[in-house]
Order: sequence, then structure tokens, then C-alpha cells
Amino acid sequence: MTAGQRRRCFGLLRSAGDVWACVLEINVWRRRRDDKPLTGYQELCRELSGSGPGTFGELDTTGARSVLRRFSDAWFAAAKRRRDGDVSARFPRRRRGLVPVRWYHGTFVLDGRRVRIPTAQGAAPLWVRLAREVPYPVEQVRSVTLLCEGGRLFLDVTAEVPVAVYPPGEGPDPGRAAGVDLGIIHPYAVAGPDGEGLLVSGRAIRAEHRMHLADTKARRRSVSQRAPKPGQKGSRRWRKYRRRARLVEGRHKRRVRQAQHEAAAMVVSWAVEQRIGVLKVGDPRGVLDLDAGRRHNLRLRQWQIGRLRQVLEDKATQAGIVVDPVNERGTSSTCPACLRRVPKPRGRTLTCPHCQFTGHRDLIAAAIIATRTPGGGPTTPTAPVVLPEVVTHRRAGRHLPGAGQSRRDPRRPPAAARGSVGPRRPAPPPPGDGESLAHTARIHNRASETR
Repeated sequence: MTAGQRRRCFGLLRSAGDVWACVLEINVWRRRRDDKPLTGYQELCRELSGSGPGTFGELDTTGARSVLRRFSDAWFAAAKRRRDGDVSARFPRRRRGLVPVRWYHGTFVLDGRRVRIPTAQGAAPLWVRLAREVPYPVEQVRSVTLLCEGGRLFLDVTAEVPVAVYPPGEGPDPGRAAGVDLGIIHPYAVAGPDGEGLLVSGRAIRAEHRMHLADTKARRRSVSQRAPKPGQKGSRRWRKYRRRARLVEGRHKRRVRQAQHEAAAMVVSWAVEQRIGVLKVGDPRGVLDLDAGRRHNLRLRQWQIGRLRQVLEDKATQAGIVVDPVNERGTSSTCPACLRRVPKPRGRTLTCPHCQFTGHRDLIAAAIIATRTPGGGPTTPTAPVVLPEVVTHRRAGRHLPGAGQSRRDPRRPPAAARGSVGPRRPAPPPPGDGESLAHTARIHNRASETR
């Protein structure tokens, strides 16, 4: 877009921030007078209509009402959480500089790659050109949302997508259920009813989080001496650094989000091939309440359990598959053969010390999840656990740096650049002596040792 279009789009987002701040200020005044705060959407709309046209720049009434809807939903969601006993829930009382604006069907015009964004009465029309074609027909688009992420402007498109239709006898069968275990190393581990399994590797996503954290720390250390002191006016170099940091953070979030969508698409496509009609997903959100230290808490925050579940549910619903959340407590530490508790292994292999059963930990958890009943019920498997015998491996995030065949991040310098010369090799044997100074090689082959 041109500089003028960019300036006007950011003006709409700032005007939406003014609407948000105005609602907060009104509730502060009412709280000082011991009056009931304005939280309902209709009450806020009546207050907005009394302000008159042109109060919030080029922002039209529909865009301002979308901000009020966002505030009202956030308020009542926090109130519901507090009624349920979550004392950590906070009401929306923080000001925002830029707030997303949404326009619904009939208020905007979509013409190919051009979109006319509604503006206030008397303002010039605002036409913007999209970076790519909208992947949905025009009649299916229901709303567009203007937002800023990482210093870049985006237009989020919401469309009504019909549920997939299959030929007779080829669609998902409601009588076939599969268990899904959510994790960090494997975002999705699926166990089917016929001994089929699926493992989606998320090591590239985990490496992206770690390398992004290392890059952020290194960048902060390098600019810590050039940072302005408290009360000092920032320089142009500092503004350029902050802008670059926002761009890098936005790029990192987009990479991770795309990898999560790819992982969920792999699970849904595999379920359609297996004609699975119900996906029983384990709910591991109980571990978020445990304080496991600074490092592990960061890993749990980067896990993004809610987004993984939401992405999988959206894609499964479009494919005609039902998603049921179940309790997953004890699934990763229970032997499926003798149903006894097993100590948590350090790796991916679970070995039972009682019956010597060995299997993949995540697939065992997914197989036990498939036997549980949604909405509660006994945690002990009431049906025989069907363990996967044929496992399909997939890797999510092939677009991430270093996720190719070498699995090496190009941002990490080679060993020679870090000053390492590698492991020391033994000196060559002296002339005439056939004995080597290298250590004797050990061949790990149990079959040859027993002969």
C-alpha cells in the first residue's frame, strides 16, 4: 500500500484504541461514583451513539461497535472465570494503542484483490490492495478484520466454509474413534482403531522457539549499552532497533502458527484416510497450574495447548469429524498390558518394570485416551487398548530454518566459526607398528552378543 493508505489504516487502529480507552475512562468515573460499570454491548452502543459523529476520526460506527463487542466479550469472559473460582482472571482495564477493527458482511466491498474499508461519513473512500487472492468465494466471506502484528498490517478474512461431502461409504464413520495425545516433541500422536498410528514431529517448532530465544538474548546484550537511560529521549538508532525487534517477533509467530496448521492438517488428512469419525483429544491443561521452574514454565507457555486444540477442532469440523475432549490423567504413565503405574521415562520409550512391556510413550497415551469416555467417567481402560502396529511419521514445519534434510539451523554459525576444532583425533601409529591408539569400537548388537 502507499504511504497515505498505511497512515490512514494505522489511524483507524489508533481510533479504535481511543474507543477502548474511552470505555475504560467511563467505567473509572462510574466506579468512583459507586455506579454499576458499563459492560453490556447494548449499553456501550447507546453510550457511543450519544457521542456524535466524527468523535473518533475516520472510524465509522460499525468499526467502533466491533471494539465495544470485543470489550464486552472480554469482560464477561473474565467474570465467568472468576465465578468458576479462577482468582487470577483480570477484567480488561489496560489501555491499548492499537486495537483490531472488524467489519461485517454488507459494510465492506471485496473486488478481487481490492477491498474498500468503511470509513466515517464525510471521509474519502479507502481502497487497499491485498498481497494475494482471497482463498474463498466472495459470497462466503462474512467479515474482515484490520489488525497490526509485528509492525505489519494484516486483513484477516473470516468465511463460512461448508462441511466436506464424501461419496457413500467413503466418509468418516462415527463408530470409529481415535485417541490424540498433545505434546511438545510430538504435537499430535494419534492411535487408530485398527492398529494404525500417526506421529507428527514438532522438533523443528521447538528448535524455532529455542533459536528465537537465543537470538533475542544476543540482540539485547549487544544493544544494552546503547539503550537510552530512563527519562532520556530515544534516538533514531533505538527506534530502528525496536522496529526490527517487532518485525523479527512477528515473523517468528507467523512461522510457528503456520507449522501448527500444517501439523493439524496432517492429522485430519490421516483421519479421513482411515475413515475416523471421532477424535478423542486429551486435555493436558491441568499441568499449566504447576510451577515447575523458570525454564519449564517457559516451555509450557510456548507449547500453546489451546491453539493446538482449536486449530485441530476447526479443521476436523470442516472435514466432518467430531472432536471430544477427554481426561488424559495417567495416560503417559500407565502400562497398557498390566495397567500398573510406570515411572516417567526420560525419553520416548516406556518400559514397564512389572511385565517388561516396551512401547512408544506418546502412542501408548493416545491408545489409552481412545478408550476413555468424554465428560468424565473411569480413568481405568474399560475396553482393550489397541496399540498401533503400523506408525506413520510426519514432520511439521518444513518451512522453518534448518528443517531440511540436515536439520541444522542456518542462523547457528558452524563449529569452526565458534573457535572449536572438533574432537581430538589420536596420533597416527609409528612406522612399523600396526597398533592404533584409538579406542576400541563397541558394536551394539544384542543378537551377536548372545551367540
